[in-house]
Amino acid sequence: MNPKKQFILSLFIAVTSSLTWGQSSIEHENLSSKSRFLVTEFGAVGDGETMNTEAIQSAIDAAVEAGGGTVVLPEGVFASGSIFLKDGVGLHLEKGAVLQGSQDIEDYPKLNTRIEGHFEPWRMALVNAQHVTQLRITGEGVLDGNGEPFWAAFWQRREEDPNCTNLEVERPRLMFIDQCQDVLIKGLSLKDSGFWNVHVYRSQDVTIEGLSIVSPNGTPPDRAPSSDGIDIDSCQRVTIRDCFITVGDDCIAIKGTKGPKALEDKSSPPVEDVLIENCTFGSGHGVVTLGSEATIVRNVVVRDCEVTGWNKLVRLKLRPDTPQTYENLLFENIKFEGGGGIFDVKPWTQFFDLKGEEPPHSMVRNVTVRNVTGWTGKWGELMGNPLDTVKNITVENLDMKIENEAITLGPVDGLKFRNVVVNGKKMDTY
Repeated sequence: MNPKKQFILSLFIAVTSSLTWGQSSIEHENLSSKSRFLVTEFGAVGDGETMNTEAIQSAIDAAVEAGGGTVVLPEGVFASGSIFLKDGVGLHLEKGAVLQGSQDIEDYPKLNTRIEGHFEPWRMALVNAQHVTQLRITGEGVLDGNGEPFWAAFWQRREEDPNCTNLEVERPRLMFIDQCQDVLIKGLSLKDSGFWNVHVYRSQDVTIEGLSIVSPNGTPPDRAPSSDGIDIDSCQRVTIRDCFITVGDDCIAIKGTKGPKALEDKSSPPVEDVLIENCTFGSGHGVVTLGSEATIVRNVVVRDCEVTGWNKLVRLKLRPDTPQTYENLLFENIKFEGGGGIFDVKPWTQFFDLKGEEPPHSMVRNVTVRNVTGWTGKWGELMGNPLDTVKNITVENLDMKIENEAITLGPVDGLKFRNVVVNGKKMDTY
């Protein structure tokens, strides 16, 4: 490697080992010092049957009129459709409080929204926030997506047409954070989302801390389809820490846009500076997945995490119709105690469309996996599309039991093994 490039890579790894994104950029004030707007004082009833959308929205609007404050759900089960937080208004769910999503899709307005890398009229989430600064969504309560009817409708459609797209059956997300700054989402339990759990789009200085995100992850129909835990879409400076995630799709997905003209899409700036630490991942398609929609993703650190279920550690989807750059990715201090595998880096051809253009060139570079122990099912796959470049992949200080020692390996420039022990045998190279 060019000495200058080697220095830059070494500097990245050294710096990211001590990063505290989120802590340095966000000072989270104590929300209890702000005015509290109890939803029951605006007519909400926590009986699990009364539809409280208007009452909760009235509390939000009253907080806006008062100059800001925190809307509070007390103990109880509060059924609701989409609610919309506004600038200066936070949401707090006290212990024992459940915000339960309606099972009627008409309770989620169809608006022009960001979904799967573009904008189209689609259903809004249970909790929505757009263009909010200092957004706070906190508490010990539960967001319950109540998603079973939406899953059943999707699997029925998939049975009718195995090639149906993910968006043919409308399903609500649990939370959609749209173009917000200085965001804290903390302490909540999320369950049974109809679609993605937490979707954060084009936002900066975001901290997601102490969440439990759970969706069924068995085989269809006993799996929540498209139930990504956290989707980081076109964002910068994001910290995810102390979370537990087990879902029927990707645990954390890093997203942007797609298509041969993706780099011209001004609505999808690069995803940069993502720190994921002290999290536990159960089952899922990937611990951290780049794609399905993504163009440029750089500076991602995953550290001090545990994998307890069937999952893939490094999952990079390389679309044959989209120019992509995935660079400076560090996975360190990982305890892996589940099936799945280490690498899932390969072409992703679902619903791709070159639109008459020539195939693009993509790049994966500067990926480090180090300090990993435990066991898993296989090394996995490490390859790109025919025109792609995969380079500077380093595995070091790994001591594991791996049931399938083979790697499905495409052209890789600079695959290095340092102090790698698999099934008791030292591997200096592959």
